[in-house]
Parts: sequence; C-alpha cells; structure tokens
Amino acid sequence: MTMIITGGRFPAGQVVITRGALAELPQDEAIKGLLRHLSGDWGDLDEHDWKENEAALEHGFRLFSSYATPRGTKFYVITEHDRSVTTILLPEEY
Repeated sequence: MTMIITGGRFPAGQVVITRGALAELPQDEAIKGLLRHLSGDWGDLDEHDWKENEAALEHGFRLFSSYATPRGTKFYVITEHDRSVTTILLPEEY
C-alpha cells in the first residue's frame, strides 16, 4: 500500500513498519499512531521526553513516540533525524 501523508509538523519520509508490528497491530491503530506522531502528539512519553522531541523538531534530531492500542499492545513510531524514514515498530524490535 502507498500512502501520501501531508499536513504534519514535519515530513515523514518513507514510512515503514516492521514485520512484528505488522503482525501485531491492527492497521487502523498503526495509522492512528503514525498520524498522532506526525502531528506532534508524542503519546505515552513523560514530560522530559516530550520536551526532547520539541527540541528535536527545532534542531533536526530524531523524533520518538510511544503508543498503546486499546488492547494494550505497545508500539513506537520513530522518525530519523534527516526525516528520510519513519518506522513503526514494537518495543522488542527497538
């Protein structure tokens, strides 16, 4: 599937999902997490990590978000510092 995502706070680059995340996450939950990440909603991070992401937006560092599905499956969304790739993955794949 190819998606073009526009309107976020930063470019997603190429969006990829690991095999584990693809097997475990409902597609709609993965997309919801991705869209939250791109909008600057960093999910289940503490205040310090939220501030780190805000600084990363300004200075071009890696962006990291953490979410959980309604069933409790935790997953991460990470955008590389150069905004070339955004990856959806499970914690054990990090």
